[in-house]
Amino acid sequence: MSNTLKGKVVLITGGSRGLGAATAEAFADHGADVAISYAASAGKAEAVVEKLRAKGVRAIAIKADQADLTVAKPLIDSVIAEFGKLDILVNNAGIAIQGHLVDDTKLDGDKYNRQWQVNVMGTIAITRAAAPKLTDGGRIIFIGSLLGSYVPFPGVADYTGTKWALAGYAKGIARDLGPRNITVNVVQPGIMPTDMASDVAGELPNREAILDMHPIRRIATLEEVAETVCFLAGPSAGYINGETVNIAGGLGI
Repeated sequence: MSNTLKGKVVLITGGSRGLGAATAEAFADHGADVAISYAASAGKAEAVVEKLRAKGVRAIAIKADQADLTVAKPLIDSVIAEFGKLDILVNNAGIAIQGHLVDDTKLDGDKYNRQWQVNVMGTIAITRAAAPKLTDGGRIIFIGSLLGSYVPFPGVADYTGTKWALAGYAKGIARDLGPRNITVNVVQPGIMPTDMASDVAGELPNREAILDMHPIRRIATLEEVAETVCFLAGPSAGYINGETVNIAGGLGI
């Protein structure tokens, strides 16, 4: 454990599994107190909290399905009520619905619209609720996707659109919050070993062919991505602002 983030309070949305859980552990390893939100997996969320507390930091889990925009303000208020402040917001929560071309008559519009609601509107609502209360010198980090910069195969238009939207939004609020020394950046992973990636794997082109497109022919580890997020939240990244960092082994160069 290091102490580079000791005394800081971070909220990680969607922190009960996958990259969110790995990021929560990484922040705890750097000494931060951690709040995670979750939509439904209470048992998984509490298991993450137990791991974090075992590392010697304070930690809580808060149920907040960001498809419901009204949860944003109570979520932020709950974090501040528990810890007294909020220094870092990691907008990680999201869903991935892929596999249908835009002209596919079988495309389920309601399901794809919910993706926009969760990934974009829910994230924006939480960011708006957090921004006035975030400490000066704080950090906001969006978890995007390489598909927010580079689209190597069809059937991902809506998912890609949600990630491009967040990348643009991040640049805008980097301008808004810069006078308070709050930095805003986007981390864009490629393929990762997560449940969400496994859920959509069957909807994508051949996995081996996709790996062949990577100069470094493997997927990212959750730890690699989580440590990049921690770096952007840390003291050495105070002048990195409005940027996107791709973690995809060189895919898209």
